[in-house]
Amino acid sequence: MRQSGLLVAFASSWCFAFSGPMAKYLAAAGLAPLESVWARMAGAGLLLVGILAVVRPRALRIPRSRLLFFLAYAVVAVAGVQALYFAAITRLPVGVTLLIEFTSPVLVVLWVRFVRRVRLPRAAFTGAVVAVVGLGIVVEVWSGLSLDPFGLLLAFGAAACCAGYFLLSDGFGDDVDPLGLIAWGLLGAAAVLVPISRPWDIPWTAFTLTATPEGGYTLPVLGAALWMILIATVIAYILGVTAVRRLSAAVGSTVASLEVIAGAVVAWVLLGEALGVFQIIGGLIVLTGAYLAQRATTGLAEPVREVREPVPAV
Repeated sequence: MRQSGLLVAFASSWCFAFSGPMAKYLAAAGLAPLESVWARMAGAGLLLVGILAVVRPRALRIPRSRLLFFLAYAVVAVAGVQALYFAAITRLPVGVTLLIEFTSPVLVVLWVRFVRRVRLPRAAFTGAVVAVVGLGIVVEVWSGLSLDPFGLLLAFGAAACCAGYFLLSDGFGDDVDPLGLIAWGLLGAAAVLVPISRPWDIPWTAFTLTATPEGGYTLPVLGAALWMILIATVIAYILGVTAVRRLSAAVGSTVASLEVIAGAVVAWVLLGEALGVFQIIGGLIVLTGAYLAQRATTGLAEPVREVREPVPAV
């Protein structure tokens, strides 16, 4: 069971890793970040709700007492993370954006300690410091931030929303099915984003074209969109939930961090976005610090819930 769980978690990480690179193809075809996000959320939400309606209809039941929770999850954990991440990758390499987003466990540590006022082991703060040092190396602070400052701000916003995802995941119990939560979260996010993404203005003819991001291969835009919706969202989430059910929370979340490496590899192959030496070294330090912080808070703040929580991803 454990070995199969590890394989499923590994597959989930690789599926999630395609979301950023595929989004860059949509951007190259003329779609704005919010338009790409809306297409992903609406397409994946409708597909996942349809699948669950057939194979697991009970998963779609929403207790009345949980309506506000579902709304917060859709706005923060789905719409916020995805919109800010997609906007960030238009200004930063995919690998760097993922590294910054995966500092979210450090933000969870700070929230739990100073807002919830829960005493944490020293390892939690050690992990936070290690992650911050690694992040400084990634962005090369000694050169006055060689990366786009606004892109960094967007990426940190995605990290903050991802931390909100962890904290919200601490707020549901056995009365909420994780796949149902994801399905309604995706559709809810699409609904929330309608006024600002304006799907009626999306250049739908772009999906009939091919696109070539700078330095990347040429792919059909419709193929990239379908891959992002089906593989990088629906299948990735289903595999992620399955993996967490078979693994401990700590192991599941650690394997999920492979998405950073997988995303960097996919972006390098498809888009020619190679990470520099400092990004690689700093990235390893960031992941180490995030892992220490996450392990130290597991069981205290429960940012990653045993069995019930969907694997964090973009």
